[in-house]
Amino acid sequence: MDGGVPQWSGGKVEPGQPCMEGTTGLSAPHFMFGGCPSLPDSDLHLRELLPTGPFAMTSPGETAEAGHLPVRGDLAHIRLAGRYFVPHYAVPMPRWLADEAMLRKAGKADAEAVEVLAAGTLFNVLDIAGGWAWGQVGEHGFVGYLPVDRLEDRRG
Repeated sequence: MDGGVPQWSGGKVEPGQPCMEGTTGLSAPHFMFGGCPSLPDSDLHLRELLPTGPFAMTSPGETAEAGHLPVRGDLAHIRLAGRYFVPHYAVPMPRWLADEAMLRKAGKADAEAVEVLAAGTLFNVLDIAGGWAWGQVGEHGFVGYLPVDRLEDRRG
């Protein structure tokens, strides 16, 4: 302790001990994630295939399968990181349709219809703007827009 402020030693933190100790002058918190001082090195539960090696733009990118791949010019599903180059990636928020709704190609009521979805259908939301949610039906269904007020959170 230095002036009442704990200092991080960078050493191992034992269970039941304070997260910060020592007198090195470096003040940084030591976080615990489920009892471990670091995050897991595997994110296979989020990816279909884990890319290996460095990322480099060596050729034109893959073309997304029309209607079934959650990629737009500014955003893509996190599982596509390393395969599609976009400025942002999102982890989906699972939501379910409260009532039947029309999946649309754009976030507006008069946009081209993709398909009618039944009440209770899982929709993985990747973005919300202007009262519309953009995402994918289930894990491999159509990609499009639904009115946000038709979606509900059924988790927990």
